[in-house]
Amino acid sequence: MSLARSGVMTLPPGFRFHPTDEELVAQYLRRKVMSYPVPASIISEVEVCKADPWDLPGVKGEEMYFFSTREAKYPNG
Repeated sequence: MSLARSGVMTLPPGFRFHPTDEELVAQYLRRKVMSYPVPASIISEVEVCKADPWDLPGVKGEEMYFFSTREAKYPNG
């Protein structure tokens, strides 16, 4: 597995990353929040709120997953 120029990990032919919602929360998000290592660096960190949808890394038409920090729109929340 290697990182493509866009910053998205390229997977070997035949590999499919199709986790359930439960797997995303239990195996990836919870571990990320607790600063534990995630099983693989398949999910990129991207500031999705600061990017136009067409500028997000990935292949058009495919489901993509990103870690992104949540920011308040206004200073007071």
